Amino acid sequence: QVQLVESGGGLVQAGGSLRLSCAASGSRFSLDAMGWYRQAPGKQRELVATITSGGGTNYIGSVKGRFTISRDNAKNTVYLQMNSLKSEDTAVYSCTVWALGTRYWGQGTQVTVSS
Repeated sequence: QVQLVESGGGLVQAGGSLRLSCAASGSRFSLDAMGWYRQAPGKQRELVATITSGGGTNYIGSVKGRFTISRDNAKNTVYLQMNSLKSEDTAVYSCTVWALGTRYWGQGTQVTVSS
């Protein structure tokens, strides 16, 4: 069983930056892809960014050029650097990882961007 612990959320003014972290523990195997989802009030959950075990990344269009996903395989940690934040980025951000075909979820961390 893989446990995910997120940190780094909070309140920031528009134009500011936050860095989310998600540390995975309990896996006996190397983690496969890792990613971040977000869900804003009244909206569907959306996949924000993913990173493969080899470092390949993918982003939704609305965050390209502003967000950067990265990972530290030695620490089993995935990061989401969020710059130039906008009010529409306000959401609960959850990390997810895949290991041996199973997906695991973090508990979520609130990001609030004030305009």
